[in-house]
Amino acid sequence: MVVDFLIIGSGIAGLSYALKLSDRFPEKKILILTKGNEDESNTKYAQGGIAVVTDFDKDNFEKHVQDTLIAGDGLCNEEIVNIVIKEGRERVNELIEWGTVFDKDKEGEYKLGKEGGHSENRVLHYKDITGYEIERALLTAVHARENIEMTTHHFVIDLITQHHLGRMITRVTTNIRCYGVYVLDRKTNHIDKIIAKTTVLATGGFGQVYRSTTNPTIATGDGVAMVYRAKGRVGNMEFVQFHPTALYEPGVSPSFLITEAVRGDGGILRNQKGEAFMGKYDPRESLAPRDIVARAIDNEMKIHGEDCVYLDCRHMDQDNFKHHFPNIYEKCLSIGIDVFKDMIPVVPAQHYACGGIEVDENGVTSIENLYARGECSNTGLHGANRLASNSLLEAIVFSHRIFEHVSTIIDKIEDIHDVFPSWNADCTSQPKEMVMITQSKRELNDIMSNYVGIVRNNIRLKRAQERLYVLFTETEELYNTTTISRQLCELRNLITVGYLIVRSATLRKESRGLHYTTDYLDKKPFAEQSLL
Repeated sequence: MVVDFLIIGSGIAGLSYALKLSDRFPEKKILILTKGNEDESNTKYAQGGIAVVTDFDKDNFEKHVQDTLIAGDGLCNEEIVNIVIKEGRERVNELIEWGTVFDKDKEGEYKLGKEGGHSENRVLHYKDITGYEIERALLTAVHARENIEMTTHHFVIDLITQHHLGRMITRVTTNIRCYGVYVLDRKTNHIDKIIAKTTVLATGGFGQVYRSTTNPTIATGDGVAMVYRAKGRVGNMEFVQFHPTALYEPGVSPSFLITEAVRGDGGILRNQKGEAFMGKYDPRESLAPRDIVARAIDNEMKIHGEDCVYLDCRHMDQDNFKHHFPNIYEKCLSIGIDVFKDMIPVVPAQHYACGGIEVDENGVTSIENLYARGECSNTGLHGANRLASNSLLEAIVFSHRIFEHVSTIIDKIEDIHDVFPSWNADCTSQPKEMVMITQSKRELNDIMSNYVGIVRNNIRLKRAQERLYVLFTETEELYNTTTISRQLCELRNLITVGYLIVRSATLRKESRGLHYTTDYLDKKPFAEQSLL
């Protein structure tokens, strides 16, 4: 199959990009590939909302910029921050035009939430299922376009580059070019080639590398791992955001998120003794940035030897809570917690990847004709720590910028002749025991959670690197001798991501943002990006 525009991923980044292409190029073929159901994406699980300046009487772009820079702890690209925040309002208006609904008050004005790190109320939301509502609206709009093809249950294995023509490709090779992908049809187990003039990665995060995460099971770092294997550049992988307040349910995965907006509306964090402890760690108390709150909770749990802390909502207005957080209210009730009588047990859980595939201001990667945006990319917006509800904003802004860039070059790209080899599955066989894959996944989760979590040190990182190497060699042998499966490929990708996190964390000899190490407590006077 040969297409003009290939999109990997069906979240807000991939879908909004496809809609723009459809309007501009009605005669060209647009293909969206997703490895699960069409609505299964990190976008779907975003609760809080999308941060954008709309109330210019109380708020302005400069305040939002400063809040973002402060959260990013000196590592944000200020030019990118200004681009995203100033262009974001127009992009949000497009979401509304495509059918997205945000909550309004009785006067018809948008209700604006406030989350940790924000100086003003500026978060647009739809109850506590904002991501679900955005995904619904975008999918409805996509299905109305005749030149967009959505193909589900297709797992992308690798990018096609000159490497597949026998050329030696290294990290110093210039002019590496993406010609498409090899993809596993999970219904037929056949591996196909898809040749594309342009390819966009919108593959989401990598939460499944950790034992506890709010990310769905599809979040296995596929895009980052594929780019790294293709000798592309990735950056800032050590900055892994742990959401401070995931619902504490031992053995349940993914973890249910208790949005930061609950604390924005007045929820108070308390320890086992009932003490409001955040004042000891930051003057902003429960509304401090996520890295500070997550470390504080982690410390309180260790001090008291407890498995969780509590979010106290008992004093909050009941009608407002039920209206703003109906999903959270019902979820808590389903496990026997009445939020107006009981405190909610919460723990930190991996939530967001601030680093990823290196891109410029137009989403261009280090590989020609390959773009990336959304959580799989490292745009420079988040720096060392993402400000709450900036991720959806980043995704739609960069989708538009990629669209504008692609529009200027698509007709200049020569037609691609399919001279690439078919996938070679010779000398492979079905794995005799799937436990080899599932056990390695559990080992990986334990390694990353125990050694490369919220608090790190050199000994833990060294041990993680040694253990990961063993898993890597075992998995590569399995990959080379057994039939390709989604489970095996995801394991391979997660191990690659784990290595990149550990390697980047080892290179950073300081504590900054989400990277906190007891061996280097101080922050360097200068900011450095970590590029691999």
